[in-house]
Amino acid sequence: MSQNPLRLLLDFDARIQRDREQPPGFLHRRDRRFALDCQQQGVNPNASRWLAHMDRLSGPGQAVSAGDRELRRWRRLNSGFFAGGCLIGTVTMLGLLFYEGGQRINITMMLAFVLFQLILALATTAQALLGWQPWRSLLKRLDREPASPTRASLQPLMMARAAHTGGLAFGLAGLVTLLLMVVVRDLAFGWSTTLETAAAGYHQLVSALAAPWAWLWPSAVPSLELVEATRFFRATTGSSAIAPARWGQWWPFVVMLWLTWTVVPRALMLLFSHGLLRHRARRLLAAHPGMQALLYRMETATLDTGSSHNDAEDLPDTRTGLRPVALPESRIVICWAGAGEPELPLQLLAPDTLTYRAGGRATLAQDDAVLAAVAQERADGKSPTILVVTRSWEPPTGELHDFLDAGRTRWPSDTRITLVPLANHPTRTPSAHLVQPWLRFAERLTPGFASVALLPGDAPPRYLNGSLQP
Repeated sequence: MSQNPLRLLLDFDARIQRDREQPPGFLHRRDRRFALDCQQQGVNPNASRWLAHMDRLSGPGQAVSAGDRELRRWRRLNSGFFAGGCLIGTVTMLGLLFYEGGQRINITMMLAFVLFQLILALATTAQALLGWQPWRSLLKRLDREPASPTRASLQPLMMARAAHTGGLAFGLAGLVTLLLMVVVRDLAFGWSTTLETAAAGYHQLVSALAAPWAWLWPSAVPSLELVEATRFFRATTGSSAIAPARWGQWWPFVVMLWLTWTVVPRALMLLFSHGLLRHRARRLLAAHPGMQALLYRMETATLDTGSSHNDAEDLPDTRTGLRPVALPESRIVICWAGAGEPELPLQLLAPDTLTYRAGGRATLAQDDAVLAAVAQERADGKSPTILVVTRSWEPPTGELHDFLDAGRTRWPSDTRITLVPLANHPTRTPSAHLVQPWLRFAERLTPGFASVALLPGDAPPRYLNGSLQP
C-alpha cells in the first residue's frame, strides 16, 4: 500500500463508504481480529496496513484502487490545464510582442500584464486556503458521483493545483515564445504612458523589479540612459538620433521580468499546493470519522449479546437447540478471564487436575502457551474432554471464540470442550437468563465440539427446547 498521504486518504474514505453497508457487529469482529493479529506480529495497526488487510480479504479484483482512480481523473484535468496553458501562453506572448515596424513594444504593457499574472497566482492560492470553489460547475460536469465530505474538502486545493499547473505552463510557453521571437525577429522595445512620468521615476520602478537578478545578470537591469533614450510618445516612433540597437537592449530585462515574476511564482505556488495537499490529507485522515470508529473497534473487545435484531423494541432471540449436560469428568481445566478466582469450586478439583489460566489480562503469548500445554497433555489420547470455566454474568467474547477455534485446530480431533459458567456464589447454579448466551455460544461453534454443563449445586433449572420450564 502506497504511503502517499493523498492516495491513502482517498482509499480509506472509499473503504469507509463501502463499510457503511455492513452490519456494525461484523465490522467490530473483523477489525478487532486485525488489531489482535497486529499485536501478535508486533506491528502498529495503522491505516495503511488496515487497507492492505482489507485488500487481502477482498481477494483478487480490480488492480486499481479508489484513490488511484480519483487521482487519475485529477491528472487528466491537470494535463488539460497544462495543454491549455501552453496554447494560451504562446498566443498571449505573440500578441504582446506584435510589432510591425512602426510603434514600439511597450514595456509598460508588459509590466501591467506580469502584475496581472502575479495577482492571479496569489488569488488562486488564497481561494484554496479559504475553501472557495470558483470551479464548482466544472467539477460537477467531470464528477458524476456526489463527492463525500472528505473529497469535497480536498477539491479547492486540487483545483488550485490544477490552476497553478496551467499557470506554470502559460509562463513557460510564453518564455519560450519570447526567446524564439528575440532570435528570429528584430524587436524594438520602448516605454510610454499617458501619465506624466519622469524617466528617473520609471527607472526606479524597473530597477526595483530587476533587484532579484541584478547580481546575476547586470546587463538585464536597464540603465537610466536607456530609459531616457527609449521613451516614445503617441504618433511618434522616437527620436531619429537614437541608434536602432538601443531599442532592442530591453530584451534581457523582459526575459528576466517574465521568468522572475511570472514563471517562478507559479512554480513556487505549485510546490506549495503539493505540500499543502499532503499536509491537509494527513490531518483529514487523522480526524476522519471513520478513523475514530476504526480505532474504537480495534481497541474494544467484541461482546456477543445474543440479539440478532437491530430494533431496540425487539427482545433478544433466546431460542437454542442445546441444553445443559451433566458435568463430565476431566483432568484439564482452563479458567477463562479470571473465572474461578480466588479458587475453583470443589466439584472441579481432583488430585490430578491440571489448571490453566487464559484470556482476560493474559497476553496472546500466554494464551498460546496454554494451547501448547494442553496439546501436549492430550497427546496421550486420554481425557478427551476439557473444561473451560467462565463467569456466567459475563457474555461470551470474540477472544474466547478465537481461542477455542485455535485449540480445535491444534488439539487432537477427538477433543471436546465443556463450558462451565459459574454463578457469583460457588454453591449456586447460574440463573437461566445467564446460561442462555453460553448455550447459543456453544451452538455457534463447530457442531459437536462444545457443550455447556452446570455445577451440581441447588436443583438446576430444567430446559426444554431452549426455554426454561417451571
